[in-house]
Amino acid sequence: MKANALRDMSSDTLNDRVKELKGELFNLRFQLATGQLENTMAISNVKRDIARCKTILRQRA
Repeated sequence: MKANALRDMSSDTLNDRVKELKGELFNLRFQLATGQLENTMAISNVKRDIARCKTILRQRA
């Protein structure tokens, strides 16, 4: 997700998005460990999205 779209969201929505992304990251890591993950770049993309959300939250603080 682009940073401009994230900046339009409220802080509460961003916090919910971070929780959702962390759950998705957990599932991706589990799939990687069991050999079911085909797209390994998905892990990096989710990590970047988490970082984007946290950065915007920190800028607002």
